[in-house]
Amino acid sequence: MAAPGQGDAQKPLGEPRPYIPTRVIKTDFPLIDNDPHIFRACSYMRNSDYAKGAALATLPPGMYWLMERVSPMYLGRGGFSSGMRLCSAIGLMGGFIFAYQNSCLRLYGCTENTREVARDMREMTDKVKRGEPLYGKSDVSEYMQGVASRNSRYTAFFIHVIPMFNFVNHNQHGVDTAKYYRQAERELEAERLAKSVEWKDG
Repeated sequence: MAAPGQGDAQKPLGEPRPYIPTRVIKTDFPLIDNDPHIFRACSYMRNSDYAKGAALATLPPGMYWLMERVSPMYLGRGGFSSGMRLCSAIGLMGGFIFAYQNSCLRLYGCTENTREVARDMREMTDKVKRGEPLYGKSDVSEYMQGVASRNSRYTAFFIHVIPMFNFVNHNQHGVDTAKYYRQAERELEAERLAKSVEWKDG
């Protein structure tokens, strides 16, 4: 016999769980994705992100070399090489995180993202027309997809302190995907009408 107040709490495992929309912060630009997959965030990087990231990556080894020239530590070739490798690794990680964060901020709608909005609409509309999942296929359950999205949503804001990325394909990205289907319907209808006109003219 169930304890008082637990009559409806114990649901069968196969019963669908209620969907709770993700929290969306208010931004000055349209939201594209509040939990982008790491590959998507990297693919949306601009040339300016690469340039700024590369400049930041050269800063630690450059400063290390400059300090060695100004005030040598006399560690020998082996000691200097070890320090340079460490500074280079730190610079590469910092440069990547900086570029990645800039890309995510545009996907979040925090900074100007006109090109990203147009690209997102084009890519998603094409996927709808091809019958493909919008955010890729996932091998994990919907529950685990929700867990993954809650762990990595908006993490780019604090990624310089705790580097956390999304490696899971899921469907919880904070946007109304109906807009992609409406755009696909409009394009398919326009293509159908264009073909009918060509057939009549031919």
